Amino acid sequence: MARVEAGAKLRRKEEGGLLETVKVVVQALLIALVVRTVLFQPFNIPSGSLVPTLLVGDYLFVSKYSYGYSKHSVPFSPPIFSGRILDSEPKRGDIAVFKLPKDNSTDYIKRVIGLPGDRIQMIEGVLNINGKAVERRRVEDYRTTDPYGRPVSVPQYDETLPNGVVHRVVERDGDRGYWDNTYVYTVPPGHFFMMGDNRDNSTDSRDESSVGFVPYENFVGRAEIIFFSIDENATAWHVWEWPWTVRWSRILNPIR
Repeated sequence: MARVEAGAKLRRKEEGGLLETVKVVVQALLIALVVRTVLFQPFNIPSGSLVPTLLVGDYLFVSKYSYGYSKHSVPFSPPIFSGRILDSEPKRGDIAVFKLPKDNSTDYIKRVIGLPGDRIQMIEGVLNINGKAVERRRVEDYRTTDPYGRPVSVPQYDETLPNGVVHRVVERDGDRGYWDNTYVYTVPPGHFFMMGDNRDNSTDSRDESSVGFVPYENFVGRAEIIFFSIDENATAWHVWEWPWTVRWSRILNPIR
C-alpha cells in the first residue's frame, strides 16, 4: 500500500511540474507577443535598397510605439480597427517599416522623403522637394557591385533634407539612372513618399506600379538600432564562422 501511495504522489508531482512548465511557456509567449506588438519588433535586411545606411545581413529593432498603432501593429494585420491610435506622424528622414500598399502584407523598409502635400521630383539624380533642390555634397566613392555582381566604385553623397536630417545616398548608375529623372509626384493627404538611399537600386514610391504612395495606416514602426550584422554571403546560424563573418563594428549602431 505504501508503494502505491508513493507512486500516486510521484505522478501528482510530475503532473504539477508539467502544468507549471506549460504556464511558464504560455506566460513567456504572451510577454513576447506584447513586446512585439507594443514595443519592438526585429527585422532583417534582405536587399541593398538602403545601402550605405543599411546593409544586407543587418538585423535591427523597429519601435512600434513611434507612430502609434494600427491593425498592422498586430501579427497578420487582423481588421480589429481602422486608422491609428496614439499616433505620431513619421518625420522626414525617418527610416520606417511599412506594409506594401499593393498587398498590405509584405514588409518594406525605406526612408521617409515626402510628407502629405509635398511635391517630389528627381532631376538628373538630384532630389527636389516642393520645387527646391535638396543639398547634396560629394564624399568618397562607395564600393559596391554592379547589376552583374562585379565590384565597382560609385558616387556617394551626403544629402541634407529640408528639416536638417543628413544621410548618405549612392548613385550606382550616376545621375542617369532609370529613376533619376521623374515627373512631379504630389503626395496625397494621409500618405507618405518613401525612397531608398541606394537611389538606382531601390523599388520605392517612385515606382507607382510597385509601391507608390504609402498610407499612414500601413506604417509598422521606425528603425532604431542594429542589434546584429553578418556578411551577406554568410549563414547566421554558423556560429563557428562568426569571428570573421560578423560585422562587429555595426552592432548596436543607431540608425539615422
